[in-house]
Amino acid sequence: MQAPGGSGALRVGAEVIARTKSSPAIWVGTPTWANHIPIMEKTGLKINTYPYYDFETHTICFDEMIEALKKIPKDDIVLLHGCCHNPTGADLSSDQWKQVCATAHRNGFIPFIDIAYQGLGNGLEHDAYGIRELASQLPELIVASSCSKNFGLYRERTGAVSFICNDSDQTKIVLSHAMSSARSLYSMPPAHGALLVSSVLGDPKLREEWEIELESVRLRIQLMRDLLCEKLQGNQKGKDFSHIKHQKGMFSFLGISSEEVDTLRAKYGVYMVGSTRINLAGININNIDYLSECILKVI
Repeated sequence: MQAPGGSGALRVGAEVIARTKSSPAIWVGTPTWANHIPIMEKTGLKINTYPYYDFETHTICFDEMIEALKKIPKDDIVLLHGCCHNPTGADLSSDQWKQVCATAHRNGFIPFIDIAYQGLGNGLEHDAYGIRELASQLPELIVASSCSKNFGLYRERTGAVSFICNDSDQTKIVLSHAMSSARSLYSMPPAHGALLVSSVLGDPKLREEWEIELESVRLRIQLMRDLLCEKLQGNQKGKDFSHIKHQKGMFSFLGISSEEVDTLRAKYGVYMVGSTRINLAGININNIDYLSECILKVI
C-alpha cells in the first residue's frame, strides 16, 4: 500500500500491529535510526531493544544479537534494517540473514523490515536478499520501503508498506486496518512521486537508465569510503578506520570521541552529530582532503 515516504510506511505498519496484536511489543536494535522509536511509541507499542552494533570493534555483535532474538516471544515484532544500516553502515551477511530467518521461524516473532536505501549498498539485487529470504520462509512479514534516496524523491514522500499474511482472510483484515489507519493519519499519500516511480519501473528503457544512474551513485559513495579510509589510515595514533571502507550505504560511525567532534566543529567548521555518524554521500573530491586533514589534527 502506498504511503508518504518510509516514515509513513513505518507508522501505518506500527498502527496495524497495535490494532491487531494483544499487548504488542516491538524489538529495536541498538543503535537504530533516531526516528524509529518515536514513530513506534506514538502507536502505543512497547519498545524493547536487542544488541546490534559493537562500538569498540565497529562490527555487528551478531552472537549477542541472535541470542537475544532467540528469547523473543511468539508474535512480538522485530524491527530490522533491510540494507545500508542507518546509522552504522554495518549490514547482515547472507548467512546471518538465514540465521535470523531460522530464529524467526522457530520462535514465531514477526520481522518488520525498514528498507530505505535499496541499491546503495551492494546493488539492487543483493540489497533485497534479506527481505527475499524472510518472505520465502515465513508466514508473516511487514516491509516499509522508501523511494526517497534511490529515486531522488525525498521531498515527494514516496514509499510503501507491504504485508505478507497467513491467508486471504487475514489479508483482508490487515488491509482494512491499514487503510483505516492511513485515512486517519494522512487521508491520501502524495501522487506525484509515486507516478514518477511507476513510470520509471514500468518502462524497460527508463528502468535501465535508472538502474545505471543508481549504480553510479552507489559506486561514488563506495569510492568516498575507500578514499576516506585510505587518508585516515596510518595516522600517528594508530587508530583503525578500516570499518568505514567495509560498511555499506550512506552512513558510518567515524568512531572518534565527543571532545574531538566538538573540536572539529569549533575549530575547523566540520559538523557531525555527537554519535560521530557521518554521511558519506556528502563527501566529494573537493572536500575530502580538508575533512581528512581536520580529523587527523584532532585525534
